[in-house]
Amino acid sequence: MERKIEKKVEDVRGNITLENRNRLTLTGVEEVISFDDEKILINTKLGALTIKGSELKMNKLDVQNGDVIIVGKIASMVYSGKELKKEKENIITKLFK
Repeated sequence: MERKIEKKVEDVRGNITLENRNRLTLTGVEEVISFDDEKILINTKLGALTIKGSELKMNKLDVQNGDVIIVGKIASMVYSGKELKKEKENIITKLFK
């Protein structure tokens, strides 16, 4: 009797939709590492994503479904192969920035 072994392939989909360079819709987001009005660092299912621009704001953040909407003037989006990690800063370091 022949047994079939099914392998589950993890859903590694991730989509980027950029509208008029001022509205970015992302799917497949796992974690938002950091964000400010000029730079956003995100871990996605396809790798780390760095978004740069000005006046950047997160309109929607749905961590459970992995959806993010970012608005602002988007200048660049760059994927890197490695996962980013949150930097642990103490309160003294934050005070003297």
